[in-house]
Amino acid sequence: MATMASTLASSVITKRNFLDTNKSSFYGVPISSQTRLNLVKSVKQDMSVYASVDSPLPPYDLGSFSFNPIKESIVAREMTRRYMTDMITYADTDVVIVGAGSAGLSCAYELSKNPNVQVAILEQSVSPGGGAWLGGQLFSAMVVRKPAHLFLNELGIDYDEQDDYVVIKHAALFTSTIMSKLLARPNVKLFNAVATEDLIVKNGRVGGVVTNWSLVSQNHDTQSCMDPNVMEAKVVVSSCGHDGPMGATGVKRLRSIGMINSVPGMKALDMNAAEDAIVRLTREVVPGMIVTGMEVAEIDGAPRMGPTFGAMMISGQKAAHLALRALGLPNALDGTAETIIHPDLILAAADEAESADA
Repeated sequence: MATMASTLASSVITKRNFLDTNKSSFYGVPISSQTRLNLVKSVKQDMSVYASVDSPLPPYDLGSFSFNPIKESIVAREMTRRYMTDMITYADTDVVIVGAGSAGLSCAYELSKNPNVQVAILEQSVSPGGGAWLGGQLFSAMVVRKPAHLFLNELGIDYDEQDDYVVIKHAALFTSTIMSKLLARPNVKLFNAVATEDLIVKNGRVGGVVTNWSLVSQNHDTQSCMDPNVMEAKVVVSSCGHDGPMGATGVKRLRSIGMINSVPGMKALDMNAAEDAIVRLTREVVPGMIVTGMEVAEIDGAPRMGPTFGAMMISGQKAAHLALRALGLPNALDGTAETIIHPDLILAAADEAESADA
């Protein structure tokens, strides 16, 4: 056990070539589903609840099940105290990601590999995921062009492999998998049902966002003024998606306050041109604000990509490394990125070694 832990600890910082296709889809260590978080008590799931004729009985009596008693006020206090503590903690944070679609989630996942970077994700919908719950036109399968499948390998998602692309049997498998791994991290908080109404701008630099409950934001015209809240950040990543009732709001706000000249909107569909352009043009568009995903096509007049999702994933990863660069941290874009092995991975490996020795 000591040897295993020592070996991992000694390799906490290692250099890699940018986009090394033989190792990882990007810099950093994949977040293992077996990871044990330092700050969260690990509870092993007993999967015997999925009973079959050959499986053991559940660890409780389903015929006369009864919950432990609880006071209603305890439930209210637990939810309120923990949420308000999160609001206090993330009132001034490292990175705010606006929009929890496929690009925003991929960005947050990449950033979460560094336990020292604090990440807040703001999503106006109750359900994060954006359009990634379906593959397109209410169809379930998700098509991902190579080499973006390397990101799926890192997430541990099964797919049907073809010559130049892969197919995930259901888009929700990607969305649920990346969320389950991402949201378990102690340095990430998702604030869903929270709308970003405006930006904080000081001396020509974006310094955070203005927020409100989504239901309040959608009803400003039906009630008296309900003032918003604020969240300061060193970096804001805007991943609001393509234009629509709530899409592309980040770049449209930049235009309305004169920080950019135009938002021409995305051009007609061309998958081959679109996906490369979205990744290539992902950038810090004004000081303090990075644009990723389909919002890139809106600001640059790039073609739309349609029902393929690889560009969303890789654009999100690139946005994460742009954010790391803005924070003055090692990043793939400068060739200074370092592989970070989270302490929980060292613990998990040590536990596995101990079990093997036994």
